Amino acid sequence: MVENVSTPLFRTLIADDMQTVDRVIRARLHSDVVLIRQVAEYIISAGGKRLRPVLTLLSGRALGYRGEHLFELAAMIEFIHTATLLHDDVVDESDLRRGRKTANALFGNAASVLVGDFLYTRAFQMMVTTRNMTILEVMAEATNIIAEGEVLQLLNIGNTDVSEDEYLKVIQYKTAKLFEAAARVGALIADASAEQVQAMADYGMYLGTAFQIIDDVLDYSGDADTIGKSLGDDLAEGKPTLPLIYTMRNGSPEASALVRDALENANRDRFHDVLNAVQSCGALEYAKNEAVKMAEQAIASLQNIPDSEVRQALIELARLSVNRSA
Repeated sequence: MVENVSTPLFRTLIADDMQTVDRVIRARLHSDVVLIRQVAEYIISAGGKRLRPVLTLLSGRALGYRGEHLFELAAMIEFIHTATLLHDDVVDESDLRRGRKTANALFGNAASVLVGDFLYTRAFQMMVTTRNMTILEVMAEATNIIAEGEVLQLLNIGNTDVSEDEYLKVIQYKTAKLFEAAARVGALIADASAEQVQAMADYGMYLGTAFQIIDDVLDYSGDADTIGKSLGDDLAEGKPTLPLIYTMRNGSPEASALVRDALENANRDRFHDVLNAVQSCGALEYAKNEAVKMAEQAIASLQNIPDSEVRQALIELARLSVNRSA
């Protein structure tokens, strides 16, 4: 049998496991309320990278776990992620995600928020099946911090004085925290040592941070069809992401003033001018280099994880997360 070299190792190793997770997702989506099924099925069926459940599977497998609870936990992580997407798109007034209309554009804001709530609560029902109080504590803390991150991001809209550290705090709360939790629960269900659990959690946090920085870079360098959303969405929403922060601090006075004005007014009409400013001062290269540093820190966190194909897949995943076009 010829190996498909185009498929990443982390995908091939857990291909069967992901099919099982998909079956769990379908089963747990069931509700007697038709609208819940429609909205939840619509957003889940959009697919996406499913990196967070992948991370849970890889974490558990890397530490020797072979039980059924891992599938439930991976599906639970995907439900929480999906709930945050539903809520995010309402807050951001987005109408495109993964190349399709957002659920709020199709079903309305009220339905999106309420189905997001359903997915959150269903996720906690799924956690309880593990009978592991530590996992419940981890996820309770994670979801609370994610909510704080959402509010922090809201407070930063149009703020041209956000520092790089403040930006990192937002993305580590809002995005990387779920990556961290996904990796941590995989290690916890495997009954790993405290050091190994922390190692996997650190890996998840660094990976998630790298992943989000690259997402923010792609908003100024990607292809709309490839990334599945409109370029300039962050600017239109007034979000001070790393490329803009760098340009305001290190670009020419003209470039800095342009970005500040566009950000304060959440003006997509200035996108091409802002894009030129961001590209000309090296902001995209700087941001990507910061993401690469985070990915390398993720890899360094795996030092005490036993060497195996799964560990190699985790290393590959970290590197691929910063070398992508979507």
